[in-house]
Parts: sequence; C-alpha cells; structure tokens
Amino acid sequence: MSVRWKAILSDFAERAGWSAGQVFFATLLAGGTAITVANLPWGYASAQALGAAVASVLLTTVQYLPNLRDPARWHLRGAGLFWGDLAVRLAKTFLASLAGSVAAATPFHLVRFDWTAALNVAGLAVLTALAKGLLARGSGTEERTPSTLPTATYLEAVRS
Repeated sequence: MSVRWKAILSDFAERAGWSAGQVFFATLLAGGTAITVANLPWGYASAQALGAAVASVLLTTVQYLPNLRDPARWHLRGAGLFWGDLAVRLAKTFLASLAGSVAAATPFHLVRFDWTAALNVAGLAVLTALAKGLLARGSGTEERTPSTLPTATYLEAVRS
C-alpha cells in the first residue's frame, strides 16, 4: 500500500473516530446534570456514535471522490486549507450526528421523532468539533490543519 493511501485511510479513520466520539460525548451531555452515571444512556449514545462514524465515512467518501478523479480540485493551501476544511468538518459532524440519531431511533417515525433532542446533540457535537479543530490548529510555524493527524500525514492525504 502506498504512503498516500495509508495517509488517506488515516484521514478517514481520524474523521470517523472524532465524529463518533463527539456524538457519543454530546449524547451523554444532552441527558442533563440530574442524571447519574448509572442512568446515562450508554447504549443509545453508543448506537448514535456508531451511526455517526458510518455517516462520517460515507460523507468523507463523497468529499474525496471528485478529488481522486481530478487532483487539481484538492484543497487550497494556506488559510483556505484550515478554514475550508474546518467548515466541511463542522457540516459533516452535524449531518453525521443527525444520521446517527435517526439510525438509533427504532422505529424511526418522521413526525414522532424527537427532532429537538437530535438537533441539541448535533449542536453539541458541532461545538466539540469546533473546539477540537481550533485546538488541533496549534500555534506552530508549520501549516495549520484542523486534523489531529501529524501534519505531514494530513497533507499527504489531501495533497494536490
């Protein structure tokens, strides 16, 4: 396997793992402060996290497909790389969280589904994704990225 494909697979794993973790954490937080550790919705949070990870892989695949056919369409360098990718990551986290909520609802009913709770969890997941992206940005002199992968690995995955 080439270095580039290893970097791309690492990027997929990093994005899916963070999406799952953010949705899991947001689901537990959405339960409120009156809930004890024993009463937390561990199973529901796990199901939502798994759904978010799967949705993240699918959304990342959609994001990568045009770029694999046309390398000239890869991310811009400089400030555009960080802010553009962070915006895409926030949107994908929101969509993955909603998809995880829908996937965890058994059975799903459009009218009776608790959209308020799902949107609260998605909002919390986006806030944690924003915090993670800003913290991953760092303050070093190397190119800044919203990824927690080593910069060289991330740039290899999204290189033009």
